Amino acid sequence: MVKEAYKFAVPPIVVGLGCLLFGWRIPAAVLILLGGFVFYFFRDPERAIPADPAVIVSPADGKVMDIVSEALDSRGGIRISIFLSIWNVHVQRAPAAGRIADIAYRPGRFYGAYRARASAENEQNVIYIDTPQGVLVFKQIAGAVARRVLCWKRKGEMVARGERVGLIRFGSRVDIWLPIETEIVVRRGQMVKGGESILAKWTSIA
Repeated sequence: MVKEAYKFAVPPIVVGLGCLLFGWRIPAAVLILLGGFVFYFFRDPERAIPADPAVIVSPADGKVMDIVSEALDSRGGIRISIFLSIWNVHVQRAPAAGRIADIAYRPGRFYGAYRARASAENEQNVIYIDTPQGVLVFKQIAGAVARRVLCWKRKGEMVARGERVGLIRFGSRVDIWLPIETEIVVRRGQMVKGGESILAKWTSIA
């Protein structure tokens, strides 16, 4: 359970219990169920992290929306976009082991996370990870409901593959940019789990 859950879930539950004391059963049920859902939303299950150094894992839970060719800083590569509904786990994980080279916060709009323009225009954290094979970049992107992206790591920190790095509140999106030295193994429409599902493999590692 992510610790942030308590400040969002406890108040409606407490108010709901207070409503019960006055016999207001329907408001009480609604508030207690709301608090229970918030606890469910902020769940943080353990994952079976692949040990193979050649694999790149998903940074998020959700559905793969797009797999498209996209250049980054004049370098060719592939962008994979993952849509997170309110039912998905919203903790993000490192796609590969390496050093956090940079974290760039970009304020922006709050378009629906499923829209293409959300990748460039929505509020987001852009996280750069230096790995022995090359640089990986992924974005925590806010959506129409999610209005806060949180990164728990700092520039210069080392991360392990599948390690927890941040959180997006409620429905949102995560994009990951993979360089041309990778082989994509995931497909569009596939459901993935952060830290566990394999998105790609480094071609430089046999």
